[in-house]
Amino acid sequence: MKTEDLCVFVKVAEVGSITTAAIKLDISSSAASMAIKRLEEQLGVALFVRSTRKIRLTHEGEQYLPIARQTLDTLQQGLALITEQKHSIHGELRMAMSSEMGRNLMRKLLNSLQAEHPELILRLHVSDSRVDFYRDGVDVALRAMTKAAVKESSMYGFKICDIPHVICASPDYLNNKGEPVTLSDLKQHNTLLYKLYDQTHDTWELIKDASSLKIKVKSDRAVNDGDIVRRWCVDGVGIAKKSAIDVADDLLSGQLQRVLQQYQVPLTEMWLMLPSRHLITPAVRLVRDELKRVIRERRSQLIGKNILKEHEWPCE
Repeated sequence: MKTEDLCVFVKVAEVGSITTAAIKLDISSSAASMAIKRLEEQLGVALFVRSTRKIRLTHEGEQYLPIARQTLDTLQQGLALITEQKHSIHGELRMAMSSEMGRNLMRKLLNSLQAEHPELILRLHVSDSRVDFYRDGVDVALRAMTKAAVKESSMYGFKICDIPHVICASPDYLNNKGEPVTLSDLKQHNTLLYKLYDQTHDTWELIKDASSLKIKVKSDRAVNDGDIVRRWCVDGVGIAKKSAIDVADDLLSGQLQRVLQQYQVPLTEMWLMLPSRHLITPAVRLVRDELKRVIRERRSQLIGKNILKEHEWPCE
């Protein structure tokens, strides 16, 4: 039984005319007549007594009319409920991110979102190791990826932004050890390294005048937690290569400052990745949009303070 046929039946009963009902429903008179005929065939009774001048309900039609109205009301209520839920921010958001993003930017951002949407429940997986969506029970992951990795990925996702990186150190470190001006100088300094699984990132790729250079740096420490690298850098124990997003507050406050600005680090990209389009909920869209807004704000602040140049951080 078609919902549209019920609508036609109720409207014809209300106005007492198939032609008038068809006009109000924006369909043809023949389509309205066919709808009534289908309904009568399905029910096995006549719903209307027709004459050349008017149409009126049969006894069976009078009995069926309140049931049809109630059915349409129930369907409308169900549609309104589903539509409301579809556009509301509620339920459980199972999200993975790096430890650094989780402790800093995302912790504050998600606190703010939950304050505005108290029905949102967070279940976070915070680790620098690559999450497995099915094993770890995660719906969406925030990932820093190279352009090549994005192309190879079979998952669905939203690009949040490009990620510029900076070479930085604390003022105390530079006062004590001096500021490196060339890559040869950098080799004489202690660097703070990130280690993931068995790979220590002790070879830095840098770009100058469209030429790519690789330099092996020396270090007395490495860690599998990007936030500890940042904290070591603020502590003044070495020079680090960090995402401008992660050290934005430190650069703006003066706790860290850039060195070797004539060299650029290849851009990476930040993506919100999902194994399926079906997992794109209003909550996921909200996180995406708010994250883009916060990062645009950081970009604007860093460029406004002349810490970064416009070309170093392409705008989405």
